[in-house]
Amino acid sequence: MRNEPSYRVSSVDTALLLATVLRDEGPLRLTDAAARLGTAPSTAHRLLAALVHRDFAVQLPDRRYAAGPQLGTPAAPAAPVSRLHAVALPHLRELVAAQGESAHLVVRAGVDVRFVATVECDAVLRVGDRAGRSLPAHRSAAGKALLATLDADVLAGVLSRLAPEDAERAHRGLRSVRRRGFALNDQATEAGLTAVGVAVPGGAAAISLAMPRVRFSREGLPGWVSALTSTADAVATGLTDESGGPGRSPSP
Repeated sequence: MRNEPSYRVSSVDTALLLATVLRDEGPLRLTDAAARLGTAPSTAHRLLAALVHRDFAVQLPDRRYAAGPQLGTPAAPAAPVSRLHAVALPHLRELVAAQGESAHLVVRAGVDVRFVATVECDAVLRVGDRAGRSLPAHRSAAGKALLATLDADVLAGVLSRLAPEDAERAHRGLRSVRRRGFALNDQATEAGLTAVGVAVPGGAAAISLAMPRVRFSREGLPGWVSALTSTADAVATGLTDESGGPGRSPSP
């Protein structure tokens, strides 16, 4: 489990979070950055200035701040990811409050998935914040749930980047995901971690509940799947209500 370190430096952690937000959600005004971090504008300004100094951010002509060259190319179009984060976060909080395990929101970035948001549970032993990290889509629960929604041609293109034996194994596993309506990651990405994932209808993203392996049980699986499905449906409805039409995938 990657729990919050006792030696974490708050300002460093906040600056890293801000850099991740710029990379994944696109340009921000100073006031928006402060609101996103929950800090005063003066604090956000100091952090942005530090990121600009080290090329982790740049200031645009319209005075917004964007990801700098040190962060590379954003993994997904900015506006959909930003909207997805805003719509999904309240539903993730409700899910975590009801189920007592950490929840993640991910989008696809090629053969990987990128974690857009995490809501941690209150348990001492828990799965920690993964926001900004990437994992191979064919190994993670939420990633497999997303891959299972792709049409055959797109999926073949994605999996063609894997080794042939991994691609064949992934194809077999995804048939099971489509049949059951959920995906399971039982220590495939991290020892001691199990996760259950479902896709948000419309292919916008996927949601997972992640827990220490010692708290996972087959008896609890139907309840977790039901809760995840309800949350995914609520996120899809929220995206549709905001856009006036079905949510579109922010994946590249």
